[in-house]
Amino acid sequence: MTEMNVPAVTVTEVVLPGKVEPSGLRLVERALPAPAAGQALVRVESTAVSFAESAMRRGRYYGQPPFPFVPGYDLVGVVEAVGPGVNSSLTGRRVAALTKTGGWATAALLTAADLVEVPDGVSADEAETLVVNGVTAYQMLHRSAKVRARQTVLVLGASGGVGTILVQLARHAGARVIGTASPRHHDALRALGVEPIDYRDPDLAARVRELAPCGVDAVFDHLGGASVTRSYRLLNRTGTLVAYSIASKLTTPRPCCPASCDCWPNWPSGTTCPRAGTRASTTSGRVQESRTQPSGKRSGPSCAPISRTCSASCATACSPRRSPPATRWLRWPRPWNWPSPPAGPPLARSS
Repeated sequence: MTEMNVPAVTVTEVVLPGKVEPSGLRLVERALPAPAAGQALVRVESTAVSFAESAMRRGRYYGQPPFPFVPGYDLVGVVEAVGPGVNSSLTGRRVAALTKTGGWATAALLTAADLVEVPDGVSADEAETLVVNGVTAYQMLHRSAKVRARQTVLVLGASGGVGTILVQLARHAGARVIGTASPRHHDALRALGVEPIDYRDPDLAARVRELAPCGVDAVFDHLGGASVTRSYRLLNRTGTLVAYSIASKLTTPRPCCPASCDCWPNWPSGTTCPRAGTRASTTSGRVQESRTQPSGKRSGPSCAPISRTCSASCATACSPRRSPPATRWLRWPRPWNWPSPPAGPPLARSS
């Protein structure tokens, strides 16, 4: 381990001063101090303009810092200097980092332990496309939906940044993939082993049902709103819905529930307390809430009558380990082949 004394450097940053049009972004120069203990100075080679920054510019991204700030969710660059306590062998290495903010700069001070070395032969631009998009796709596929070989998944926006990686990871896992995209991207999706559907097709749900008569095992929905209900209805009895990027669709940001929160989304809005067997766990800053429903009858020759698990981003706030402010009816958007839920009183959590 070694300590290195380096002079301060001047960096240029793109500052977001408030809710402005892209033309309102400002270029600012400032002096960056030498790396402190545990830090590394990274000269930025590549960063990105993603959906997250677009939402931040409108003040609609949950957890964004107060204006003004430097956007930039991720970056790839070369380590120029390290601070005390950091191995000097890191100097000169190309690294990737998930920053959430601060990536739109010519250089950045980052915690050395958070840097991931980029393999030799991979360019900065290639590596950059895999940071946020790749981590998002991997966690949704393997941690939230737990997709396995021979399952069928539906990816909305399959030609997008997250969608393109998601379909490749799903195919690598041995899953069958149905993807929505503009017709001009269909040939590229077919080359990846995807069965494409026009996202503007007014009978999109019917097209999916033609390809998967018993429903799909997972839907990855980046649209939110009414699309979540449609996606839910396309699942089979054991399917999982993963809805992401919903926060940016809201008029104002609303926090996600913590892992200890005892609440359940009353789709499409509101909360109600859970019955026994409900659990919640966070994934990448979002909450995955799971609940099993009673088994139903078979709806097709290969449909297994097993319990169902549902996943969704929690778009409403609630207090940990406490009942929500109001109790509402638990309304389940019923798939086309599902029986109606049993009648009963509003669900209430006993204290």
